[in-house]
Amino acid sequence: MIAIIDYEAGNLTSVEQAVKKLGFRCRITQKAEELLEAESIIFPGVGAAGRAMASLKRLGLDDALKRAFYTGKPILGICLGAQIVLERSEEDETQCLGLIPGTVRRFPHPLLSPDGKKLKIPHMGWNTVTFTKRHPVIDGVPDNNEFYFVHTYYPAPASEEYVLGKTEYGIAFASVIARKNFVASQFHSEKSGKPGLKILKNFCEWAFR
Repeated sequence: MIAIIDYEAGNLTSVEQAVKKLGFRCRITQKAEELLEAESIIFPGVGAAGRAMASLKRLGLDDALKRAFYTGKPILGICLGAQIVLERSEEDETQCLGLIPGTVRRFPHPLLSPDGKKLKIPHMGWNTVTFTKRHPVIDGVPDNNEFYFVHTYYPAPASEEYVLGKTEYGIAFASVIARKNFVASQFHSEKSGKPGLKILKNFCEWAFR
């Protein structure tokens, strides 16, 4: 069973439907004990870092996530779930989970394209990812596929060792990150067509090996 964390941060149904479409059993849950009993965890989310961390703490899911990580349970983060796993976010000056060293930063203002045009924030829509390392969760996903992004802040790990893929939007930022049994994408894999579903499928298969 795959546990999909419900910490009142949205987009759960689309993740659940995508996982079930791929043929894997999953459950949306707010219960810490169900996270710890599950074979693997998907940590999705949209919204603000401060509110998300407050919800995780109120539900006791922050400690459960840390326990799951440090005991080696496979975890997939999506969007906000790729941010609040770092140590701190500039959004609401929030102390985060600290599973990966680094911070979450806001896109600079103004944000300019290479030809000097002003880019809109949030970064919203389709963009490409260049993979910098190999990993089972991105196996078989070629460079330069487009994925769906919606975000104003981005993960900035303390070391390149945690970066699996990068995206250009005014600046180059880490769009796929990983550490040990945790891997995450800033883009919404569940909304990114075949390449996104391939990543979800790879994670599910990796988790159940």
